[in-house]
Amino acid sequence: MTHSTLDSGDWLVPVWPAPKHVQALCTTRSGGVSLPPFDSLNLGAHVGDGASAVATNRDRLQQALGARPVFLSQVHGTHMVELGCDTPDGGSADGVYTRARGLACTIMMADCLPVLLCDARGLQVAAVHAGWRGLAGTGGTGVLEQVLKQFKPLALVDNNDAAPDLIAWLGPCIGPMAFEVGADVREAFTHENPRAEACFVPQPSGKWLANLPALARQRLAASGVTRVFGNDGSAPWCTVGNPLRFFSHRRDGVSGRMAACIWRE
Repeated sequence: MTHSTLDSGDWLVPVWPAPKHVQALCTTRSGGVSLPPFDSLNLGAHVGDGASAVATNRDRLQQALGARPVFLSQVHGTHMVELGCDTPDGGSADGVYTRARGLACTIMMADCLPVLLCDARGLQVAAVHAGWRGLAGTGGTGVLEQVLKQFKPLALVDNNDAAPDLIAWLGPCIGPMAFEVGADVREAFTHENPRAEACFVPQPSGKWLANLPALARQRLAASGVTRVFGNDGSAPWCTVGNPLRFFSHRRDGVSGRMAACIWRE
């Protein structure tokens, strides 16, 4: 992980081969005005924090980006929204994409996995909220498969039928040593893809430890996206295990929200 040079001091800036006009970052809990337990850069307006504090925090984010972050109402589904100049905040979706400049595809999280994507030419950018429900989806089609469909028209720009060359970055999320799930979660992945069994470790309690970043990498690779950067499942990326840096709903119950953003300058 790398640190940004922004005033917050420890926001994450992806290390990946994106075109220069494609920018991305992921906030931490630092750099805002919210009081405990939302201290300090809470960007979620739905978690019980004061409205004025959230508004100030979102304004600080926008100033840092130099682009307008568009916030979704995330519902752990697979619906996608395309951003335009008149797209308001609050649309119900778990994935967002755009070819417009100056609009930041923005995903909030506090344990779920944020995934940022762009094509090698930087014609389009996207962000998805990949909790286990959205990642598993239905019938093997989840939030990642849905967002990748939105990149297919880019092949027409090059007048060929080949899929566009995409890269992805995985942000912080609940790590594989902290994400204990029931057999139903494991079944949601392994029923359609037996190889997903490798991402679950049985526990004496009868539950399983799930590796969310590894599951996402599997799904991306199956769709032809093999250049994946960021979260590798190691301890520094775990939201639960790093309370001074990351919000975590699983750890704290009442928690703020961070944001992962990607935009075209």
